[in-house]
Amino acid sequence: MLIDSHCHLNLAQFKEDYAEVVDRARAAGVEKMVVVGTDSADSIRAVELAHRFPGTVYAAVGIHPHESKDADEAVYARLKALAADDRVVAYGEIGLDYYHNHSPKTVQRREFARQLNLAAELGLPVIIHDREAHREVYDIIRAEDGGRHGGVIHCFSADYAWARRFVDLGFLISLPGTITFPRSEVQREVAMKLSLDDLLVETDAPFLAPVPRRGRRNEPAYVAYVARKIAEIRGTTPEAVAAATTANCRRLLSF
Repeated sequence: MLIDSHCHLNLAQFKEDYAEVVDRARAAGVEKMVVVGTDSADSIRAVELAHRFPGTVYAAVGIHPHESKDADEAVYARLKALAADDRVVAYGEIGLDYYHNHSPKTVQRREFARQLNLAAELGLPVIIHDREAHREVYDIIRAEDGGRHGGVIHCFSADYAWARRFVDLGFLISLPGTITFPRSEVQREVAMKLSLDDLLVETDAPFLAPVPRRGRRNEPAYVAYVARKIAEIRGTTPEAVAAATTANCRRLLSF
């Protein structure tokens, strides 16, 4: 059995067929999936989906760095209220994105630090978005003691040295479908060198569909391709990867 530790069934791409998507995931051996919020509205939708599919779908709530410019007291009040729901297992996704810069860097850093502390107050692990901002993400986590309740660097894109640093802070490393892409040597090194105890698997659906589904809408069922690729890289079985990453996710998210 597998857990898709990060997907976005709350987005418009799944509006018409989310129930069928969940059914296909179950049929593919995906026993649980975490639907992750990026703003107030889709955090609400994530919680709604978690109630629609109890025991299968869980929710995370938070403000993505793209949306951090729009965060205000009312938004944080709504997130705190949502986080009290027993289907919410993490706070996120939060972090820094220096590739798109949809919010000013100073705002991203300020709101990232604020949300790390809010997650700590709520007693929740954090789901971290880090795109081309490895040093700043690491430094802010350290400065704010942001791993107090554990966390994951989702859709990991840095090299093994950075993976090791984040693991040493108490974080797990989550690998998406990009590990199946031809030019993913850096991610493959991470998959090879880290202990299986430090890894999660994810789809980030509807984005980043793996080979052989590349170019299509991604969905949680396809996390199986990620597990198979990691098994191939490590010279082990998909079942061993599934067992380890599922245990890691259960430990982190307490479900």
